[in-house]
Amino acid sequence: MAEHPPVIVHPPSTTGGRRVTVRGQIVGLAHGRGEVAAMLRAAGLAPGPDEAVELDRPELIEWRGGDLDTWG
Repeated sequence: MAEHPPVIVHPPSTTGGRRVTVRGQIVGLAHGRGEVAAMLRAAGLAPGPDEAVELDRPELIEWRGGDLDTWG
């Protein structure tokens, strides 16, 4: 069985936002790239606060129901 990346950004909800899970645990509801980046930093999966977070790394993040530009 193939292993999923540690972060999954789920499809957009009907009420807005996308659920984000880290290692199977819900960490929040993101409404944009910046919120996903903040969640990764909080989980220790991103560089320091002054460095860009690469949200297009498939080994780190699986985007379901759209890519990082799909929010509604």
